[in-house]
Amino acid sequence: MNTRITALTAAVLFIGTTTVALADHSYRVARDDRAMYDYAKVISSQPIVNYVTVKTPVRECWEEMQYYTVDRRARSSGGATLVGALIGGVIGHQFGSGRGNDAATVAGTLIGAAVGSDANRQRYDGHDVERIARPVERCETRYQARQEKRIDGYRVTYRYNGQKYMTEMPYDPGRKIRVRVDVRPAG
Repeated sequence: MNTRITALTAAVLFIGTTTVALADHSYRVARDDRAMYDYAKVISSQPIVNYVTVKTPVRECWEEMQYYTVDRRARSSGGATLVGALIGGVIGHQFGSGRGNDAATVAGTLIGAAVGSDANRQRYDGHDVERIARPVERCETRYQARQEKRIDGYRVTYRYNGQKYMTEMPYDPGRKIRVRVDVRPAG
């Protein structure tokens, strides 16, 4: 009976130890899913610098003279020719009689038309084409390029538990940096 009690005690202890071990294992597994954090001392923080070309539009305007020509010649000297023909016809009609009167009228009309046309041509002689200048504003957009210094992040060196580590961060962390600590059993 003594052996039975010893065997029963041993079984209870074995089952209890296994349950505690399994419970401890499940606790550790659950704990591994949760991250632990600590702080490390920052040794140095150096900016990562890139140089970028920035183009800025600049509108430049100036004034220049634009030249154009105007044709001042009479478009059609029909008016002066017609007036000359009428006056010549009236004057020609005054001379002659009968059929000679008709001939004098025609001759007077032709001579009057020629005189009227010639008078119109002489009136605008030397003033056929006129060159005129006027100021015109011209504008152009040009791009000025310049180099700018941009900080793309920081190269951070820190010490945790006597070990040096390096990382890149988008900002300067200051004197200390928050680190994630992951402790797992080896093997």
